[in-house]
Amino acid sequence: MRGVRVVLIGGTSNTGKSTVAGAVAERLGFEHRSTDLLARHPGRPWRTPEREVPPHVAEHYATLPVDELTDSVLAHYERLWPRIEELIAEHAEQADSPGLVLEGSALWPERVAALAAPHTAAVWLTADETVVRARIRAGGRYDEASEQERFLMDKFLARSLRYQSLMVDVVERLGLARVDVGTDRSVSEVADAVLAQAS
Repeated sequence: MRGVRVVLIGGTSNTGKSTVAGAVAERLGFEHRSTDLLARHPGRPWRTPEREVPPHVAEHYATLPVDELTDSVLAHYERLWPRIEELIAEHAEQADSPGLVLEGSALWPERVAALAAPHTAAVWLTADETVVRARIRAGGRYDEASEQERFLMDKFLARSLRYQSLMVDVVERLGLARVDVGTDRSVSEVADAVLAQAS
């Protein structure tokens, strides 16, 4: 990792980007940030103890087909990219700024590959469909959810898998680094793999 000042971790929802990025940042003594905090696209369409699903989020997932949901989030990431690029450059080019581990689905591989920022490494996390499904259903308490809530979760899952399929195609075409999170790999093991790929 000598000379690397920015580590980018991309991937679809529920592949463990945030948790792994936190572990990588702790090991390197870097700051950890998420692209979601720059501007959030309609969030996850399920209730949590702290949050109800806003009506516009429910409508977004209920009314749009999967391809349009995917196009919508990709368009959001495109609009967000200049802010992401600025953040990366700020940490990559200024020796007196702290190192950065930046994670998020907004780190689209083609844009990252075209970056001119020095001292930057990027890795994309992927997961099998069964892993993504299990994590989304656990997070949304699928077994306890209403039929409508399950419908929204299923749409979110379909969009997440469609995004991953498109992302993997680009990652493989460009020969970029990818780590599969597996079914039973610990956070530490995935962080090790990310650091190995980023070196």
